[in-house]
Amino acid sequence: MSLPRRLALLPVAALLVGVAGCSASVAQHSAVPVSTPSPQPSLSPSSSPSAAGLRPFTLVASGDVLPHTAIIQQAQADAGGTGYDFGKMLAGIKPVVANADLAICHMETVYGAEGGPYTGYPTFKSPPEVARALKDAGYDSCSTASNHTLDAGSAGISRTLGAMDAVGLQHTGSARTEDEAARPALLTAGGAALAQLAYSYDTNGIALPEGQPWAVNLIDRDRILADARAARRAGADIVVVSMHWGTEWQDQPNDQQLTLAQELTVAQTDGRRDIDLVLGTHAHVPQAYEQVNGTWVVYGMGDQIAADMYNRSGDLDPRGNQSSIARFTFAPPTGPKQPWTVSKAEFIPQLMDLSTPNRVLNLNEALGQNPGNADWAKALEHIRSTVLSRSGAAAGLTMGS
Repeated sequence: MSLPRRLALLPVAALLVGVAGCSASVAQHSAVPVSTPSPQPSLSPSSSPSAAGLRPFTLVASGDVLPHTAIIQQAQADAGGTGYDFGKMLAGIKPVVANADLAICHMETVYGAEGGPYTGYPTFKSPPEVARALKDAGYDSCSTASNHTLDAGSAGISRTLGAMDAVGLQHTGSARTEDEAARPALLTAGGAALAQLAYSYDTNGIALPEGQPWAVNLIDRDRILADARAARRAGADIVVVSMHWGTEWQDQPNDQQLTLAQELTVAQTDGRRDIDLVLGTHAHVPQAYEQVNGTWVVYGMGDQIAADMYNRSGDLDPRGNQSSIARFTFAPPTGPKQPWTVSKAEFIPQLMDLSTPNRVLNLNEALGQNPGNADWAKALEHIRSTVLSRSGAAAGLTMGS
């Protein structure tokens, strides 16, 4: 296996933050007021790579990391009873993640205090060891905006971001200070500066901490576009927006997803699109990919890590353990003032297999090793048919390995 071409991190500020989570309600636009941080310094011209130094790069992204009680117990068992080891769960997809130039995860829950107690549904507090496992798997940045971001108040946000900082994992979507809320996750790959923004439809009705309206980014079209434009002004060549949205257990995008996808992808400034890629989480099930106004939108990747999942009818639903990894290859601009473009769009079917026990599988690879597993084959076919259920295939979307 070749060594991955990893990114460098740039201390660039822009007007963005966001968080994501899970709930059974349909996402709604938020009218929560947000503070506007002071303008931040942009990338200096000397920081921008010359056109001659640009090269294509790959970006992968995956769905919700949602450690239920059974997952926490498995991590403790995997660690031999002392501490928590989530790395064994992610080992099956590490080759895909670590060999990408950029890798983005979605941490749906917040972390508890060192030593616990740790809790699963309905109010999550996960072991901070999750952050180390994500970093070791090859992830570079996580969206942290979800409906569970305030499960443990501002202390939960602080613990979560602190644990990510400690292992060198970037984050966006929630913040400990107003200044931090004004700084995006700005990464580089292939000579491009990429800004990641993140937003959630709600926080399960939990009010934002008093005096901290910036603690979690909530979905608002005008806010998102303003943040994207600020990130562009700060030097971002590519703007990626992580959205915690949609209706739980619904395979197809809801009206809000479809409307926002249109509004966000049609927006331009000086003839240049404001947003280059939209990555969705929250629905617990795989949803479709498609190009909207020429921009790729992933409506929902599904749960990457979760225990047994029960749908709205109270029935055990295997779709809650099915997901996809999105992989996009970005090509350099073809000329002055031209944008970076997606030259290849792929999805990789993924399964949280609860019988192995509790391991995330690359389904293509797993079925290659065990072609007779009917449950895996059924899961792969459902993921494939759902991801391709809109216009993605016609725009060139293929299943990767």
